[in-house]
Amino acid sequence: MSESSDVRDVAIIGSGPAGLTAAIYTARASLEPLVIEGEPSSTGDQPGGQLMLTTEVENFPGFPDGIMGPELMMNCRAQAERFGADLRTEKVTKVDLSARPFSIWVGDPDAAEPTYQAKAVIISTGAKALMLDLPNEQRLIGRGVSTCATCDGFFFRDADIAIVGGGDSAMEEANFLTKFAKSVTVVHRREELRASQIMQDRAMANPKIKFLWNTVVTDVLGDDSMTGLAVENVQTGEKSELDITGLFIAIGHRPNTDLFKGQLEMKDNGYLITAPHGTQTNVEGVFACGDVQDETYRQAITAAGSGCAAALDAERWLEA
Repeated sequence: MSESSDVRDVAIIGSGPAGLTAAIYTARASLEPLVIEGEPSSTGDQPGGQLMLTTEVENFPGFPDGIMGPELMMNCRAQAERFGADLRTEKVTKVDLSARPFSIWVGDPDAAEPTYQAKAVIISTGAKALMLDLPNEQRLIGRGVSTCATCDGFFFRDADIAIVGGGDSAMEEANFLTKFAKSVTVVHRREELRASQIMQDRAMANPKIKFLWNTVVTDVLGDDSMTGLAVENVQTGEKSELDITGLFIAIGHRPNTDLFKGQLEMKDNGYLITAPHGTQTNVEGVFACGDVQDETYRQAITAAGSGCAAALDAERWLEA
């Protein structure tokens, strides 16, 4: 191995609330975890996870006045380091989970020797919200653009906002957002929704929700914060602008599991499968936590909780 000839007790792939919580717990258990937290990329990858792209977090317990997302993650990172976690800002390019100790490569995936080896591996690579690939979309994330109604809906009280998507999640979020917003415009590229009939009926019966059919978003407007939305009718080509201050993108999520295809069991949509009421994957000694295996809740606090569970599962497995 190029970095060290030592086999680590625990290697954590990924950071964010799940990975850093797992790091805190395994470090306090004197396991000296290696945390490979990833590298920033042009596709939105970020060490520290999605909270690094979030402004104020008001629903994480213990912060009655709220806390900025990056500050929360940096605090977690510092806490893990305080207890002895070894954090590396590197990107994993290959893993071999077929034999123990497990092997991990960063850099050249074709290198003959792995960069690191570990007795147990905790996977916390998260999931990425699918985006629209608009010119100003990433720049205005947290400044009017959001991918989480539960997280950010409160900030749009009495505002006119829009949501893009046509599935059950989009309709659920649209209904939820009407608790805060003055109006919610569903922008959909087709004339009919993909959502189940009951979810369609609920959304269409809500007086605060209106629909903009056969329409796509072409850009988000605004300098320091969002001030409007540029849209285009896909049938007529007519272009217009919506006077709204919030955009919620609800076209799905994609778990970051490409590294583990063919090695770990996963659902058809790519989410890792873990044991009921646990974090163990189908490979003994490999655990998964956070959004990489949670397609239901996708909250920072549930990710942190599952990171704690993965750390305890790994510790007990190593002891056994």
